[in-house]
Amino acid sequence: MQIEVRPTLIVNTKVDGRASVDLIWLSQLLKDIGQGSSLVVASKKSGTSYRGAWGKLNQVEAELGMPLIIRTKGHGSELTEFGNFLIQFIEDMQAEHLKHDAQYHDRLLKEIKKIQKSESVRWKFFSSSDSVIQKAAGEIQGLELKIAGSGESLERLLSNEAHIAGYHVSDQDNSKAIYQRLSKNNIEIYPVMKRIQGLIVKKGNPLRIRTIEDLIGKKVRFINRQIGSGTRLLLDNLLMEEEIDPSDINGYLHEEFTHSAVANAILAGKADVGLGVKNIALENGLGFVPLKDEIFFVAMHKEMAAQPASSKLIRKIRSASGETPGYKAVSLNRQIQDWL
Repeated sequence: MQIEVRPTLIVNTKVDGRASVDLIWLSQLLKDIGQGSSLVVASKKSGTSYRGAWGKLNQVEAELGMPLIIRTKGHGSELTEFGNFLIQFIEDMQAEHLKHDAQYHDRLLKEIKKIQKSESVRWKFFSSSDSVIQKAAGEIQGLELKIAGSGESLERLLSNEAHIAGYHVSDQDNSKAIYQRLSKNNIEIYPVMKRIQGLIVKKGNPLRIRTIEDLIGKKVRFINRQIGSGTRLLLDNLLMEEEIDPSDINGYLHEEFTHSAVANAILAGKADVGLGVKNIALENGLGFVPLKDEIFFVAMHKEMAAQPASSKLIRKIRSASGETPGYKAVSLNRQIQDWL
């Protein structure tokens, strides 16, 4: 797409009352005349008939009250002093406009893309952070993925702000409680994969971190996940089981919003350990201490479950999880009957 803004001169005519003359066209016509071309030749080069060019020149001269060319019978035409000035004036005016042309063009394209994107999105998918989920969702047309904690994703679904929610649980009792609440609201729940959560540590695990108890003390710098995330809930449950006070962990209040952000903080030397999934540790060349298996679910209202995009999303998640280290596809409720 190309946008071109051309300056025009509005002139009064006896026939139509008002007409416009393209000043870029006029500038080129005058240049050709100034370089020795006759009006006949110059008008032909401009794509206008001799009569048409003659008429426009007369209109401009009448409107400005200044002659542009001097016509000498038998000797052709030459530019007046004002004709030369007008050429430079038009070029300067256009050059000044071109300084801002790109930003207007970019602004228009940005708005077009924004509207096209909003019109192409039909379903909102709020989900806990996970690379397999992101990969699968990115392959479904019309689906917009928003990363949020498991708790927030479910609340968005229950308040009809989301069409689909992705959440994970590591405790059977919590899983059953969530299942019952969603079922009462006519929401379908699909188990899609099992993954391993654990402690992501530096390569070689130099601090020899093996258990949750090893997080206690100022020597180990921990990095946490945000409140509302399933991973944060898992950590807090583990701390309760071991009767560990969160305030005894250096970095408990330091939060990141994705598994990848936790890994990046450890790679950057900002932390020694954080809780996350196995495949993120492997992808980043970090160490991993497994702690807990958990089930990832996809939930949606029954109307959404009838959409082809939903079954396509579930298939893609299960397929990708079956090919990713640290994951295992889950396709039947009876595989996890104790969780529902």
